[in-house]
Amino acid sequence: MLEWLRRLKKAPPADASGPLLQNPARVDMQALLQQLEWTVLRRLDGALQGENRSTFRGAGLDLADLREYQVHDDVRHIDWNVTARLQVPHVRMHQEDREVSVWFLVDMTGSMGFGSDSHSKRELMLSFIGVMGLWLQRHGNRTGALVLTGAPDTPLLHVPARMGRRHLLHLMNTVQQVPISSGEHATHLAPWLRQAQSLLKRRAQLFVLSDFISPAGWERELAGLARRHDSIAVRLTDPLETQLPGAGLVWIEDAETGEQLLLDTSDPKFRQRYADKALQREAAFEQALTHAGMDGLSLSTDEDLSLALRQFVALRKRRSLHA
Repeated sequence: MLEWLRRLKKAPPADASGPLLQNPARVDMQALLQQLEWTVLRRLDGALQGENRSTFRGAGLDLADLREYQVHDDVRHIDWNVTARLQVPHVRMHQEDREVSVWFLVDMTGSMGFGSDSHSKRELMLSFIGVMGLWLQRHGNRTGALVLTGAPDTPLLHVPARMGRRHLLHLMNTVQQVPISSGEHATHLAPWLRQAQSLLKRRAQLFVLSDFISPAGWERELAGLARRHDSIAVRLTDPLETQLPGAGLVWIEDAETGEQLLLDTSDPKFRQRYADKALQREAAFEQALTHAGMDGLSLSTDEDLSLALRQFVALRKRRSLHA
């Protein structure tokens, strides 16, 4: 039962009139971008300034220099002709391609519509896409999206990677217009991530945005993406998914199947079991990232987005110094 409760959503009794899951109010994407520029991006400029390569690195094919081989170097970069001539191993250094295509892999299935306060996880996701899209396009990066909708007729939406503010607005509008799905199904991230591997042929920068509420199997596909691309897992959470308040009898609803249940949240033992289960999920997520060798970023609906991004960019810069 606790596994099912990962997708908490406050709900009225089953005989209440009206739909249980409704699409959020449409937001003016132009106004949202302007707001993000003033409230988030301007505060991030100090942390995000500097060369593009300090945070996101392209592969590049242009030869920049040669130097002697060092222990941490990739043996695939050894120049065998120079090595044979000088009798000392040398590696090729390439000019990094700063115009890297950036792809947002966006999970827009039912559980992403949940929010215990004024903001849902999908609204937090839109803000993240807006901020990162604006900043990345400053450096000439193209942005695109692969959207998992949860709908049986159109399970995947593909927005090609292109430049420009108008294209970013189109991308965000496409994501926003995906309705909150409900029905007898569960989110399966593994086929979506596998399809992304087949569609994205060239090395790119990937942001995988999801709450990662899915049957097992996605971990291996995530590692496959990380081997080919510079991938970052962005986990979107809500405080109620980790801690339940003692609110007495509460109707809850599975945000993806629509199933409802009446629970007594005043039971401290039940709340502790729920919190323990949340800690287990957190540990499993961290273990999956470690196995994949990729960075992760957790964003909560009750946190300051700019602070979380500053901490993440600082981590990326530290890692780039040791790369």
